[in-house]
Amino acid sequence: MAAPGRTNSLLDVDGIAVGQAHDATVRTGVTVILPETRAVCSADVRGGGPGTRETDALQPHTLVDAVDAVVLSGGSSWGLGAADAVAAALGARGRGFSMQNKPGVPVSPVVPSAILYDLTNGGAKDWGEAPPYARLGREALDACGEPLSLGRAGAGYGALAGSLPGGIGSASIVTADGYTVAAIVAVNSVGSVRIPGREAYWAHALEIGGEFGGYRPEGGAFDAEDWGDAKLNPNPGENTTVALVATDAVLTSADAKRLAIMAQTGLVRAIRPVHTPFDGDTVFAMSTGKKPLADPAPLTLTRLGSLAADCLARAIARGVHEAACSEV
Repeated sequence: MAAPGRTNSLLDVDGIAVGQAHDATVRTGVTVILPETRAVCSADVRGGGPGTRETDALQPHTLVDAVDAVVLSGGSSWGLGAADAVAAALGARGRGFSMQNKPGVPVSPVVPSAILYDLTNGGAKDWGEAPPYARLGREALDACGEPLSLGRAGAGYGALAGSLPGGIGSASIVTADGYTVAAIVAVNSVGSVRIPGREAYWAHALEIGGEFGGYRPEGGAFDAEDWGDAKLNPNPGENTTVALVATDAVLTSADAKRLAIMAQTGLVRAIRPVHTPFDGDTVFAMSTGKKPLADPAPLTLTRLGSLAADCLARAIARGVHEAACSEV
């Protein structure tokens, strides 16, 4: 049977490191996903208010099909500055895309990013012309290789999942034939991750080993217009769930796009409502290319996409559960 990997996190995908940094005074943070070598990656954007960098370059019809890192950040548009700093640091290390290997011609690091809005969470945001995101991006990059913290960490440090504390979640699964699929997510949604009036998460049916508390729904039906712990007065651009799913399977750019599309279903399984005009929901999909797709390849990709959606749903519930535990 399939089962979670050793850490039940994105770190179970061979060839990926994660680094995180936060500023407790500002109540914000950054998460960097760093493949050991350039990795095939794509993205799917479903929210009505996204904030992204270089996601257009990841579409299957474009020239560049691999990335050097992916950055998830708080800070709304300010947070996109974290990816600039990560790209600068990786470029200084000689990592990046190159059309011509000539002396004096620098490589171009490909560092896509997606941000969430955490500007109204009470932190000190009076940074003037010196926002903290470049610093936090460098710190998160330097932290790659460390154990992964969940809950109030990284890009999810200042997040709110509906009216509950949001945070960083992660989950993994290893199939019987040896493929690893995993997800990492920063949950800052309009919608609620819990069933109205219950402690149980929408993703409860996918839970493995009590990883987000083991709560099960009790009672009868609920009002279809009851959104439970959702934000009651959402404003455009002030929310968003940003995530990355990854696998060690060999994928093309088109395969990675399909994986990202299928993984978006994990948000639907874990958050209600989701993909609203007020969210910027974005999911990246990455391949480290360690294990060829078994024939028939489309069926294997379908299996991986379904597992990616499950992992993302579990990661969302884990992130909010771990954030609640850290608030106690």
